[in-house]
Amino acid sequence: MIHDISDTQHSDEIAALLAVAAEGSFVAAGRLLQRHPTVISRRVAAMEARLGIRLVQRTTRQVRLTDAGILLTQKLRTAIKLITEAEQEAQAGAAEVRGTLRLALPAAMGRQWLAPMLPDFLAAYPQVSIVADYSERFVDLIAEGFDLAIRMGELQDSRLLAKKLGDHRRILCASPAYIAVHGQPATPQVLVQHNCLRFSGFSTFPEWRLTNGNQQQTVPVSGSMTSNDSEALLAAACSGCGILAAGEWLMSRDIAAGKLVQVLPDWQLDAQGGIYLVRPSARYAAASTLAFKAWIEERFSTGLPWHIGRD
Repeated sequence: MIHDISDTQHSDEIAALLAVAAEGSFVAAGRLLQRHPTVISRRVAAMEARLGIRLVQRTTRQVRLTDAGILLTQKLRTAIKLITEAEQEAQAGAAEVRGTLRLALPAAMGRQWLAPMLPDFLAAYPQVSIVADYSERFVDLIAEGFDLAIRMGELQDSRLLAKKLGDHRRILCASPAYIAVHGQPATPQVLVQHNCLRFSGFSTFPEWRLTNGNQQQTVPVSGSMTSNDSEALLAAACSGCGILAAGEWLMSRDIAAGKLVQVLPDWQLDAQGGIYLVRPSARYAAASTLAFKAWIEERFSTGLPWHIGRD
């Protein structure tokens, strides 16, 4: 039969037995635990009845432990020592920047912009190891045991603590070769006449919801390529296949290199949304979690990585 050692009554019984063993009498044990000697006696008796063995030999003049009582107290002291050491180790883990940090990162953006940063964090905190999961799905941080996540768009999970790192802009781009052949669209409505490279992960798919200040227009676009992989669509756009609507982070390097030019620069998709650092709770956060939070916030405080260095 297995007993729950966290049970309050059992804990009181253990404390009473250990006090009697240490002090040699119910009276002295009562003083130690600030309980009446009869309370101590009843707790030891209850423990004996529960275990079915005599632990304390009582006489009119003295109290001494039986062999079973001596063996049990030795093992209880060892168990308490192990519990204390475990608690101290856990406290040290919360105070020291060490251990394993589990991160949930967006696949394409994470590979392109976050992955090159992570070695700097590991160099700054050599006692930390990172388990990085790159995926476009929104993982359940609490159920799947992640410490932190980077998310883009609008947050839905109210259980999470979120810190906005920056804005998430989705813009339209095409290659100069495509524009040279098909022309630069002047209005969103003209997009229906163009070959649009469609990302199936958009919440409005297969439509593009465009905004320009207070104006909003929804356009039912079509084209020769649809994919759930933004990097595949980027390659198609750079080759002159069509117009791509995607995160600015995805296309910034190709814009800087002249492989892409912006289409309808005054318009963007789904103006609301951002790039967020999210975590399950502020309570009992490990030092490694807090260190990464401070580090990534500092990295983004000087500007979004894909903005740094551009004219």
